[in-house]
Amino acid sequence: MTREDIIKLPKVELHCHLDGSLSREFVEKRLGRQVGKEELSVSNDCTSLAEYLEKFDLPGQCLQDEEGLEEAGYDVLRSMKQENVIYSEIRFAPLLSETDNMNCNKVIEAVLRGLERGKKEFGIDFGLIVCAMRHHSEEMNWRMIRTAREYLGSGVCAADLAGAEAIYPMSEFKNLFQNTHKIGMPFTIHAGECGSAQNIIDSVEAGARRIGHGIAMRGHSDLIKELAEKGIGIEMCPISNLQTKAVAGPEEYPIREFLNGGLKVTVNTDNRTVSDTTMTKELEFIQNTYGIQDDEIYLLMKNAADVAFA
Repeated sequence: MTREDIIKLPKVELHCHLDGSLSREFVEKRLGRQVGKEELSVSNDCTSLAEYLEKFDLPGQCLQDEEGLEEAGYDVLRSMKQENVIYSEIRFAPLLSETDNMNCNKVIEAVLRGLERGKKEFGIDFGLIVCAMRHHSEEMNWRMIRTAREYLGSGVCAADLAGAEAIYPMSEFKNLFQNTHKIGMPFTIHAGECGSAQNIIDSVEAGARRIGHGIAMRGHSDLIKELAEKGIGIEMCPISNLQTKAVAGPEEYPIREFLNGGLKVTVNTDNRTVSDTTMTKELEFIQNTYGIQDDEIYLLMKNAADVAFA
């Protein structure tokens, strides 16, 4: 498939963080100053997840009022339109934008307004995923998830768990997500981005329908087989995973192993701006690095449609 073919291909993206995918123009407009590319994006020699996470500081500052949140929703769909994304699930952490003047409802409603405006203008269907954060208390996360549940089917499509997985394992959140499951809120979980396959097992046991990253399943053929049989979606983000050193190098990245194992693999950007990537770039990368064939690229898009929360 040529680059032009990939750009034209109707694409589905399921793992895209709002704060990590805001355009430089948007950030400059909100901050009222010019911003260097190196302030927003990691370089090819990024050494760790910690270094990667430093790039979220400036975009986070742009999401502290309703206008910023609404414009952000619109901005991310505008950039997706340029490469024919037709459906996207965009995720963010509402609690990180709460202020004295803006409660959780207002935060979610502001992003949804921007996404709705983007949908009308660019014709991209969307779902909004709300992220509970690992460093927040269970009480705070549960309040956020219950609030977001009011918008399920009206723009919000699921919940997620994000943050420092190595410090806060999934075992600490099983109660939260069992309760989330009980109130009928579907969810995906960031699990196995660091080295723990147990986090993936715990996520699926709690009722996760998808796994964000899932790299730690590498070499665990029994676990791969189990998740393949259950039809659990795997949201892979190749360029980001290599930048954060989720694997030591490109040769250790398990996309081929996962596809061969029958997993419902999807390919995503994770953070368009922080990783300086697009869906087109991700698909070109896996085609050139892992010999992913044209029919497999179509399969990845079909998988994404199958496991979408839409």
